[in-house]
Amino acid sequence: MRKTKVTFNNERLQVSSEILRALAHPLRLKILEFIDSNETINVNKIYNTLNLEQSITSQHLRIMRNAGILHAERDGKFVHYTIDYEIIRRAEFAINNFLNK
Repeated sequence: MRKTKVTFNNERLQVSSEILRALAHPLRLKILEFIDSNETINVNKIYNTLNLEQSITSQHLRIMRNAGILHAERDGKFVHYTIDYEIIRRAEFAINNFLNK
């Protein structure tokens, strides 16, 4: 029996794992749902509305921003967050494709 050689593109694997890590947390999903319902929102509104600590909210937003799920735009002293729907769509497609095989 012949073994199949398994190879991974390490860079793509790292990016994929960061995206999945960012999406695999219930609080981050809750934050994403809140941002989605508002299109764009600042961090103050997120933590005040969801009754979270500012530091915890910022930490979760940083993880999602670093994974490319969120975009941040500074407007004076406020940072407004928006979702990169293309990244979410591609992650959902990849997960569904993997699970359906």
